[in-house]
Amino acid sequence: MDFNTEDDWRMQTAAPTLKFLIKRGCKVLVLSHRGRPKGINKKLSLNKNAKKLSGFLSKPVKFISHFNFEAIRKTLKESKPGSVFVLENIRFLKEEYENSPILAKKLASLGDFYVNEGFPISHRKDASVSAITKFLPSYGGFQLEKEVINLSKIIKKPAKPLLIILGGGKAGDKLGLLKFFEKRADKFLIGGEPANTLLWIKGVDIGESIVEKDNRQAFLPLLKFRKLLLPIDYHIQSKKILDIGSKTEKIFVSEIMKAGTVIWNGPLGLFEKKGFEKGSMTIARAIVSNRKCFSLAGGGETVLFLRKYEFFDKFSFVSTGGGAMLEFLAGEKLPGIVALERNHK
Repeated sequence: MDFNTEDDWRMQTAAPTLKFLIKRGCKVLVLSHRGRPKGINKKLSLNKNAKKLSGFLSKPVKFISHFNFEAIRKTLKESKPGSVFVLENIRFLKEEYENSPILAKKLASLGDFYVNEGFPISHRKDASVSAITKFLPSYGGFQLEKEVINLSKIIKKPAKPLLIILGGGKAGDKLGLLKFFEKRADKFLIGGEPANTLLWIKGVDIGESIVEKDNRQAFLPLLKFRKLLLPIDYHIQSKKILDIGSKTEKIFVSEIMKAGTVIWNGPLGLFEKKGFEKGSMTIARAIVSNRKCFSLAGGGETVLFLRKYEFFDKFSFVSTGGGAMLEFLAGEKLPGIVALERNHK
């Protein structure tokens, strides 16, 4: 599972798999993480997350605060069927990052089978995601199955026209998707840091807007994409572009209303700041009003926006993954999924 989010929606998506196991008398040990700690960092403990999970499952969830595997095995053995435990942040152990088979074997010794219900971390080659499957019969959870089915549908046979909307930050993370869909997508609508970066390369004065200068060479070929649309006007504050302008909104909406499939990753403005949510609001309204299109959204910022403004349930599918979704859609093999396939389950 993945507790690494600003609210509890990912935890909520994992609840059906956990309830399924509990109902069948399984003892469940949840392996999860928060942040990217280097060693033990009590601020990133999962103690509070265990309490929140208890609310979703409507039953007590016990927190295991240590990594004494012999003691953990004893605790699990003495517990009643249907018991649920959350192990402390697995990333407190450096072996997790190293995909250590030694750590994986210790983790595997705690159970009889493994279920991956962490699509958002399935692009990580970590011990609790990849190596552990070498030591236990391994399966995908219900949410992970939904992710693979819905994302595969878009890769294999999307309804046309296919429209991709990219915004937010981490511009470099979007490069793989842009290149993979260069000949597959019908239009790319670009905002946020990816747009700032491309405008900067073109020589447009973007003031002090956030830009990914280190990736200039990688972004340069994108300017030749004839299907790529950049903002033509903006809302600016303190010399920074913080949202797309009204003319850009009209152009983007026109393209959205013609789409058969829409993929959206990254808000088009700084929606957390009042007055700069309008561009993303306009785009979201257009997507949900196009009843004939299959709409997919993903990424932490995007989901927070959709939940804040009550668009979440109006999309065809909302992925729990950010980086994992982008990599999957870019045709890359995710280590967590490959590990399950190798396990033949």
